[in-house]
Amino acid sequence: MADFELKPGTPPPRRGRPPKKAASVDTLVVKPTKKHKTPGTSGSANGTALGFEAKLWETADLLRSNMDPAEYKHVVLGLLFLKYISDAFEERRERLQALVVDPESEYYVSDPADRPAELDVLLEDRDEYASENVFWVPKEARWGHLQAQAKQPTIGRTLDDAMDLIEQENPKLKGVLPKIYAMPGLDTQNLGKLIDVVSGIGLGTAEHRSKDTLGRVYEYFLARFASAEGKGGGEFYTPVSIVKILVEMLEPYQGRVYDPCCGSGGMFVQSLRFIDAHDGRRTQISVFGQESNHTTWRMARMNLAIRGIEANLGQKHADSFREDLHPDLRADFILANPPFNVSEWHGELLRDDVRWTYGAPPVGNANFAWVQNFVHHLAPGGVAGFVLANGSMSTQSSGEGEIRRRIVEADLVDCMVALPGQLFYATQIPVCLWFLAKDRHNGRFRDRGGETLFIDARKLGRMESRVHKVLDDEDIERIAGTYHSWRNPGGEYEDVPGFCKAATLEEITGHDFVLTPGRYVGAEAVEDDGEPFEEKMGRLVAELREQMAEGERLDAAILASLEGLGYGV
Repeated sequence: MADFELKPGTPPPRRGRPPKKAASVDTLVVKPTKKHKTPGTSGSANGTALGFEAKLWETADLLRSNMDPAEYKHVVLGLLFLKYISDAFEERRERLQALVVDPESEYYVSDPADRPAELDVLLEDRDEYASENVFWVPKEARWGHLQAQAKQPTIGRTLDDAMDLIEQENPKLKGVLPKIYAMPGLDTQNLGKLIDVVSGIGLGTAEHRSKDTLGRVYEYFLARFASAEGKGGGEFYTPVSIVKILVEMLEPYQGRVYDPCCGSGGMFVQSLRFIDAHDGRRTQISVFGQESNHTTWRMARMNLAIRGIEANLGQKHADSFREDLHPDLRADFILANPPFNVSEWHGELLRDDVRWTYGAPPVGNANFAWVQNFVHHLAPGGVAGFVLANGSMSTQSSGEGEIRRRIVEADLVDCMVALPGQLFYATQIPVCLWFLAKDRHNGRFRDRGGETLFIDARKLGRMESRVHKVLDDEDIERIAGTYHSWRNPGGEYEDVPGFCKAATLEEITGHDFVLTPGRYVGAEAVEDDGEPFEEKMGRLVAELREQMAEGERLDAAILASLEGLGYGV
């Protein structure tokens, strides 16, 4: 069952109180044909900044002087989680207090003399919070108490105790929350400053939940930590623009969504955002995942908990190859960003694994172990979209070329997308997106049997910083729109030289089963400027002569200057 499902209790109602109400269920019907843009992730729904991220990061970064980014990210994210659940808890308490004195409310207590006693019982009834999907927060763990203790030298121990209490009162959070605030290397003075900054931010109220304020702050911090950690950051964070491409192309409206290397849970978050943006209901999908790193697994559970996403990530962290926690799962959608080119994946112990339908992957590289693991876990009509290093499209070494050939001949490869470089914080390795479909003749979309779409998106994107590139919504829409127009019945797809090409199996065979889009899309068409060839060549040659003459003049000036300094050549 899901990790964060809150089941309301149903005790007999007391005097003046209504029966317990279960959490409300959205009854909207999914409308796959309606077009929406998925909300931005760095600010409000239109992509603008929230306004306090930089200040929050600046304060949090004070902790870095004594800690490794891999440690202090849990300090910050843990505080954000505490503030969120405390905000939601306090708002529910205020609402209950108002209902007791509201004559229109089912909670109304008509006799003022009875109200204090009834209210005391009501405010401490855990079911009144669980019924609204609000975590129960003990007194010693509520934000007001923690903020009052922020300047005390014992604040670290106070926070650890608060985390313990919350886990005790909410079994679904057992073993998830960080309890690292009392460790010797943590500067309590800067920790107190961080608490003060977080105190001024609304995170868990209904208003901020509707805007997904905490979710966007969480993603902001995950991205910044990935950048700060450098090489190791990619172990838990996939850039949002890449996740959005996968989700927009696969359109996971309903069914089972699976990520066997889920990191901090970004694929699931974006899938739910997609459903929300398309007037769907979350109850139509089931989320399954697995993560091998313990701290990242805990981070994923926190990331999903703050958004109310119910997910089965297994009872522990585990390696998907050696300990598959969902062996019988056949997913409708698989979205994943497996670690690139992993050499130590214990492949020598798995030579006869049932998942290697298309050939045993080399022990020195896990890329095609991941590919075949995805195929193994697909339902008969399932689709998968995942990130791999560019080498996976063309390598012939250690039997990988043969495995790729068999996958192509099995008619599984639906689309290949080459991405621009510098999208990841953790690596400069060029990457691509694979899209596989278990049955491309099932009538759900146009019959694409024997045909694969190639998209070369390497020229898209913009530099967000000197070393990091991002894909904007327009880029994502162009990529996904091209795929949909090719895949969907009645789509008005056309090959675009230099960008996209629908290639047949015969063409792919002619390229020795290499799947690099650049092999197929050709050169970009050059717009004719109307200038006759002879005139253009004459003009260009004249310009070249002028530039060469100017070069000679500059060379002579440089030599003269050197001679004047006594360095004649």
